[in-house]
Formats: sequence, C-alpha cells, structure tokens
Amino acid sequence: MSETPPNTLQYRFDGPEDAPVLILGPSLGTTWHMWDRQVPELAKQWRVFRFDLPGHGGAPAHPAGSVADLTTRLLATLDALGVQRFGYAGCALGGAVGIELALRHPERLASLVLIAASPRFGTADEFRQRGVIVRTNGLDPIARTSPERWFTGGFAAAQPAITEWAVQMVRTTDPGCYIASCEALAAFDVRAELGRIGVPTLVLVGSEDQVTGPAEARTLVAGIPDARLAVVPGASHLVPVEQPAAVTDLLVHHFVTAWQPAFDATTGQMAAIATPPVKPVPVAPPPVAPVAEIAPAAAPPQPSARPDPYDTGIKIRREVLGDAHVDRALASADDFSGDFQEFLTRYAWGEIWNRPGLDRRTRSCVTLTALVAGGHLDELAAHTRAALRNGLTPAEIGEVLLQAAVYCGVPAANSAFKVAQQVIQEETTPQE
Repeated sequence: MSETPPNTLQYRFDGPEDAPVLILGPSLGTTWHMWDRQVPELAKQWRVFRFDLPGHGGAPAHPAGSVADLTTRLLATLDALGVQRFGYAGCALGGAVGIELALRHPERLASLVLIAASPRFGTADEFRQRGVIVRTNGLDPIARTSPERWFTGGFAAAQPAITEWAVQMVRTTDPGCYIASCEALAAFDVRAELGRIGVPTLVLVGSEDQVTGPAEARTLVAGIPDARLAVVPGASHLVPVEQPAAVTDLLVHHFVTAWQPAFDATTGQMAAIATPPVKPVPVAPPPVAPVAEIAPAAAPPQPSARPDPYDTGIKIRREVLGDAHVDRALASADDFSGDFQEFLTRYAWGEIWNRPGLDRRTRSCVTLTALVAGGHLDELAAHTRAALRNGLTPAEIGEVLLQAAVYCGVPAANSAFKVAQQVIQEETTPQE
C-alpha cells in the first residue's frame, strides 16, 4: 500500500524485489483485486505491480479526466519507485493506458497485453450519457447492471459471491472519479495511430464480450504491427475474473517469449527480438532549421497566421451537444444552409465556447437563460442535454429556470420547464 499524492496512484507490489516489473492495469469500476487469481503464478517470475484508478478501491478521489493524465500519474508513481522499464497488461480502461504507454513512452515498455480493449471505446455520447446518469442517480444503477456487462449469464448465475463482489466494487467507487473516467474513455480515440506501436503486443478478448468484443480486438490486431490475437472461449468483458487460468497461461507465455530488450540510447532504437518479430522503434531526431534558405533580403517579418478555429469548434460542439446531434445538423446542411453550419462551428463553438473566461457549466447556465428569454424552445432541449453533459445536475438546471422566471417572465419559464423536464427524464433514467 502507498501514501498517494494527487499526481500518483495507489499501488501494491507482489513477488521478488529483484525480478522484472510486470504491471497489471484495472478496468473502469474495478480494483486491483480483479487480478487476484493471476498474481500467485505471475509473482513467481515477476515483481507484480498493481494499481487502483483514482477513487476506486479506497484510493484518494483525485479525478483524472483523460487517459493521458492516468498514464502520467502511473509513470510518476513508477519514477518515484525507481521503476524505469516494465511489462504491462491492462483490461479495458487499463488497456487504454497500455496503448498510451506504447504510443507516447515506448522506451519504458518491454511488452504489452491488451485485454478487452479497443482503439475507441463505443462512442463519446455513450460514455458522457453514463456520466449524466451517475451524476443524477449515483452509481447504484451502474453497479446493479455491471454483472450483465462483465460476465456471461452462466458464470453470474453459478458464482453469486463474485457477482455480488462486482456490484459492491462499483458501488464503493467515488462517483466524481467514475464520471471523470467516463470522460477519459469518451475522448479516447487512437485508431489512426495504431501503426506506430512497436512493442510486442498480445490482444486478448473473451469470446462473449459484448462491450469490447472480438470485433474491436481484431481492429487492434489489424492496426498494430505484428500483434497477436487470443480469444478466450466462454468469457465476457472481465475475462481475467471469469477465466483466470486461461488468462494466466496466456500472460505467462507472452511475457516469457516477447520481452523486448531495453531501449538503446546510442542507436535510438529498440533491439529486435526473435519471437514475435518487432520492428525497431526509431526516435525522431530533434527538428533542425534548413541548412540554407534563400529569402528576400529586406522582407519585413510576417505575422504568424491565426489558426482556423473550425477544428477546435467541431471538437467542442461534439463534446457539448453530442455526436448524434452534430451529425444530424451537418447531414441536413445543403448549399443553402452549409455556410451557416460552418459559421456556427467556427465562431460560436471555436471562438466563444472556447474562450477561457467562463467554464462550460457557467456557459450552459447563460445559454439556458438566453434561450428562455428569447423563447427559443426548439434549441432549449438540445442545450438542456448539453447542460447535463457539462456537469449541471437537474436541480441546478431547475434553479437556472427559476431565476429565468423572475427576469424573463413566468410564461416563458413555464414552457421551458416542460421542455427541460422531458429531456431530464429521458437523459437521467437508467437503462435496465
């Protein structure tokens, strides 16, 4: 166990102190105990390092809103312990951390196993919607349905103690940290980068996984050079819990046969190994100025071009309104309305919503009030959903509309309450 500052993670070690380090990363809603059945065998050859996500398993509730943030905290923890090089196996969100390590810090990684992982987990809308449900109802609805997502029906029925353990594990997670992890998964998308992974990689998936199943696993294998695929029959999402012996055997075989030699600083490459074949990972040289460049002798300095806010605008617009809403708006644009959609994206979202002076919660409050004042009920529904996604609770939205009633008029607020009430019911009712 460890004292855990905000920039590090709660952890534990098992196994010989002088053995190579092997890290096991957990899934969203779980603790390091999801790996209990693997540790006795792995600890015979490796010093096994397990960690808890923020707010999970009693870890301090310091939310991490991105996979990159989680990875940075993991590396800070390892740096403080003097661990520089390691093997890594991660499940689901833990697998996303493994992918981030392989892409951004390949010199630290000797070998990689991705379990129930994906280059993109569902859609951003799905995870932000889950955050809205947790913010409104707490974690109980997610906890009660977790066995359905994590285990096959036969396993859940035959193992009631493990099923109840899973439910309680989610229930005791800090809601704010769970929501932040949902945001991290919503923003995670490395589909275009998989070809840069040069670490020996095994992709492991349960045959019955309905969350990140064989299709997502094959996407990883197709994108990662020389990656191998292992499908475990009779297992769902938490395959290390449901089929512990099979997963342990696969982990041992992979890490014994595919442990990449250390990064060579003199050549800027990873040494190649025999099994599996791995392409050297070049380190990009620092940028250098051209040796010679002809330019007008007295050319005045040119101001740097102002970046086009469109790309930022479409990103923020999707984060706030959701992919489905934005896709509908863009798909309906034609020669007549296309310029207006571009105007909205570039200036409303890329300029105003991107300004640092107000956070998104405050901007949602202002927007709801302005829409009530203008009687724009057709837009109010979309921005009520946006307000929930931006972190406002239903009670806070109600307070905004009460305030609007005083200054915008009771009839306007009455209509607004009807619209907002319907949206809130739709967005915050857990899906059974």
